[in-house]
Amino acid sequence: MIMRNKVSIIRYNSDKSSRNSQISLQQNLFSFLLEGEKSIQYAGTGAHIKPDQFYLLSCGNCLMSEKIAAAGGRYSSMLLFFDNELLADFFSHHQILTAVSTKKGQNSPFLVFDKDAFLTNFIESLGFLLDSGKPLSADIQSVKLEELLLYLSAHHPKTIKQLRISSYLANDDLLIREIVTANMNHTVTVEQLAFLCHMSVSTFKRRFAGIYNSSPNKWLLEKRMQKAAELLKNGRHQASEIYYELGYENLSGFIQSFKKIHGITPKQYQLLN
Repeated sequence: MIMRNKVSIIRYNSDKSSRNSQISLQQNLFSFLLEGEKSIQYAGTGAHIKPDQFYLLSCGNCLMSEKIAAAGGRYSSMLLFFDNELLADFFSHHQILTAVSTKKGQNSPFLVFDKDAFLTNFIESLGFLLDSGKPLSADIQSVKLEELLLYLSAHHPKTIKQLRISSYLANDDLLIREIVTANMNHTVTVEQLAFLCHMSVSTFKRRFAGIYNSSPNKWLLEKRMQKAAELLKNGRHQASEIYYELGYENLSGFIQSFKKIHGITPKQYQLLN
């Protein structure tokens, strides 16, 4: 199992530009450009980042990026990766922006900031720490992250609110995926799934649709019937042997559901496969 630090500070250097690189982030990322420029694209929107700016990419998003080397042929940046768990601790400890809304359209996968004198010095301080030649402890890196978040909370409260919303939604999305996957093959209602996710039924349905682009009942039915088809294929199992395993109390209900998804009965499916 690969372990990762909850927060990591890294200097990145390259002597090449890159085009259409895919980014899939498991952690949040502050990126401070030192040399060169960067272009980010996501779902029809984008941003062009210059050295007098820096940006935040929130975890759980897939984006396209392009690195553009400076005139001297170099691209350089300071990267600060951190988990949502640290964000939750930060907002809880400092009681900052405690009211969180989940209305559609408020969440952004990347946020852009302009540098000022404080932030320029902050980036330099990260460089001094890395240049010391000594490994950075987890405590030091956490303190630097907290320093940055406190400053941004005071000077960019609206933008930091978007970060809080992003982390809130990402945590809930992960919870929904885990609960749904764990109960995929059990007889469970949407109301029960919503309860397990600590959400109202309406909120659960809306968030589920945003993740899976389907209703909970339809998605669960399709997944169960997909597994049923795999079990029935090549005659390895009979419908009478698997219906209970897939969360059905009787065979007739299972056959009806199978036919609804696949258009034929389990027995007909086996004959064709």
